[in-house]
Amino acid sequence: MKTFGWSLGITVVALAVAFLYGGVQALILCAVLGVLEVSLSFDNAVVNARILEKMSAFWQKIFLTVGILIAVLGMRVAFPLLIVGITANLNPVQAVQLALEKGSIETPGSYAYLLHEAHPQIAAFGGVFLLLLFLDFMFEERELRWLGILEKPLAVTGRLPGASTAIALLILVASAAMVRPGKEVDVLIAGILGMVTYVLVNGLGGLFNIEEDDDAPAQASSGTRGVGKAVGKAAFMLFLYLELIDASFSFDGVIGAFAITSDPIIIALGLGLIGAIFVRSLTVFLVREGTLDEFEYLDHGAHWAIGALAIILLLTISIDVNEVVTGLIGVAFIGAAFLSSIVRNRRAAAQPPKVDTLAS
Repeated sequence: MKTFGWSLGITVVALAVAFLYGGVQALILCAVLGVLEVSLSFDNAVVNARILEKMSAFWQKIFLTVGILIAVLGMRVAFPLLIVGITANLNPVQAVQLALEKGSIETPGSYAYLLHEAHPQIAAFGGVFLLLLFLDFMFEERELRWLGILEKPLAVTGRLPGASTAIALLILVASAAMVRPGKEVDVLIAGILGMVTYVLVNGLGGLFNIEEDDDAPAQASSGTRGVGKAVGKAAFMLFLYLELIDASFSFDGVIGAFAITSDPIIIALGLGLIGAIFVRSLTVFLVREGTLDEFEYLDHGAHWAIGALAIILLLTISIDVNEVVTGLIGVAFIGAAFLSSIVRNRRAAAQPPKVDTLAS
C-alpha cells in the first residue's frame, strides 16, 4: 500500500471524474483504457526500473514528479494535439476545439481520424527506436542468457560493427514498402528520425559516465549492483533517455485508445491518471524491492517484449493489430521470464554449497 496506495487513490478519483463527466459508459471506458495501458506497459516498468535504480534519490523523485507530468500531460494530451495540429495545419486552440468535438475515427477531418492517419509515421518512429533498444540489449556479451537458443546467435551477430543499425534499416525499408502508396517517404523519414534520436540519446548518455561525473563524488552511493548512483549531468541524460523510452512505449497505447473512444478527456483519465501512474508505481516497487536482481530473467523477458512491441508497431504501418494481442504478448514474455527466474532460483538454492578445497 505504501507504493501503490496513491495510485489506487488517483484511480478512484479518475473513475469518479469519468462517471460525473459521462456516466456509467464513461466510467467503463476509462477503466478499460487504464487496464489496457497497464497491460501494455509491464515491460516498460521493468526497463524503467533498471535505469531508475542507477539514479540518485533526487533524480528518482524528478522522474516520479516531473516525469509523471510529462507522461500524463505530454504524451497523453499534448502529443496527440501536436500531431493533429501539424497534420491538419491547425493552431493549438483549433486543435483543442477539434478534439472536444469527439468525432468518430471513421469521420474524415475529425480529431481521431487525423491522428489515425498519422499512425504510420508515429509507428515507424517508435518502432525503430524500440527495435534498436531490443537489438542493443541482445547484442551485448553477457554470461546470463534466458532463451539461449535465440540469444546466443544474436550475440554473435552483434559482434559485427553497426549490426543493430543495419538490421533496423532493413526492417524499416520492408515496413515502408508495405505501406499504402504515398506514405512511403513519410514512414522512412519518421523511422530514420527514430533511429537518429536513439543514437543521439544513447551516445550522449555514454559521454556522462557515472564514475566520471564531476558532480557525483559528494552524492554518490552504492546501487543495487554496487555501482555509483548517477547525479548531475549523468542523471540528467539518464532522465532524458528514460523519458524517451517511456514515450516510445506510449505510442501504441495513445493510438489504440482512439479505437475505443475518441473523447480526449476519457483518454487522458484512463491512459494518463490511471495507466501511466500505475506504471510509475510498479517501477518504484521493482526498484525498492530489488525485484530485478532477485528475478534475473525479468530483464530478458522485458526486452523480448520490447522487441515484439517494436515489430508489432512496424507491422501496424500496413495492417491492423488488436491492442489486446500486443498487451498479451508483453504479459506472456514477462510472466514466462518471472517463472523461469523462480525455477532458476530454486535450483540454485537446492545445490550444495561449494567447498573450498584449498582452504580445507
